[in-house]
Amino acid sequence: MKVLVLGSQGQLGQCLQDRFTQTSYQVIYHCRADTDIANFSETSDNLSSLNPDVVVNASAYTAVDKAEIQQILANQINHLAVDNLAKVCEKIGCFLIHVSTDYVFDGKASQPYQEDDQTNPQGVYGVSKLAGEIAIQRTDYRFLIIRTAWVFSEYGNNFFKTMLRLGAERDSLSIVGDQIGSPTYAQDIARLIVGLVPQIESNNVESGLYHFCGDTACSWHQFAEEIFSQAKNFGYQTPKQIKSIATKDYPTPAARPLYSVLDCRKIQSTFNIKKSNWRHGIGQALTLL
Repeated sequence: MKVLVLGSQGQLGQCLQDRFTQTSYQVIYHCRADTDIANFSETSDNLSSLNPDVVVNASAYTAVDKAEIQQILANQINHLAVDNLAKVCEKIGCFLIHVSTDYVFDGKASQPYQEDDQTNPQGVYGVSKLAGEIAIQRTDYRFLIIRTAWVFSEYGNNFFKTMLRLGAERDSLSIVGDQIGSPTYAQDIARLIVGLVPQIESNNVESGLYHFCGDTACSWHQFAEEIFSQAKNFGYQTPKQIKSIATKDYPTPAARPLYSVLDCRKIQSTFNIKKSNWRHGIGQALTLL
């Protein structure tokens, strides 16, 4: 079984490397320098040459606010490149695993979003990611789309690492407290994906869209409080005060959904998967930093 991981130097890509090293699969890791998915001909040539059985697309344009300005680039990477990738996978006969986002929803719900709930992204990033999902589904080939949320880990740039940095620099922080979501440890997403490969190998996986996120919902403020609570035990300097503020008091170029909790019952029942224990993930990430 040959697996190709695209975006191998990103947050999820590095977690996938950690997890796949514990298996016997032949895994090829490509960063953008190896395969730039925005270069359609390069992507087609490389995948055709490697001829993998499974492609894991861990590459994406994730700069939510910058996407409002770099709209063409965000659409190129999150939509058009994914469309091309899906078509190439269909052409060479390999399974595609693609990671998407909770930002495809508008945040007006009052209960966790299910996979077939109405999408209505509020920013360019969400629009581009949704377009990528639709492009994959349009091929009607072999795929899994995994929507996740508030991803953090010991790798890359993310909220968890930003809080540790700011906590060491400032005595007081103001964190948004009226946006509710489910933090998700990237190592748990990687563990999920690696665990799906044997089922793909034995043809026990039907194409589909699934939600996977943290086991409990919280606000960004509550997320920060938990990060600092655990960070103290590791000797990190933490702020004396963590204020909860409203979204309106922290304007950003891109609108964020006020509520983006994902319902994970479908993936739990289909694959016997547990949701990400994000509090435990914080401790794990602190241990690995």
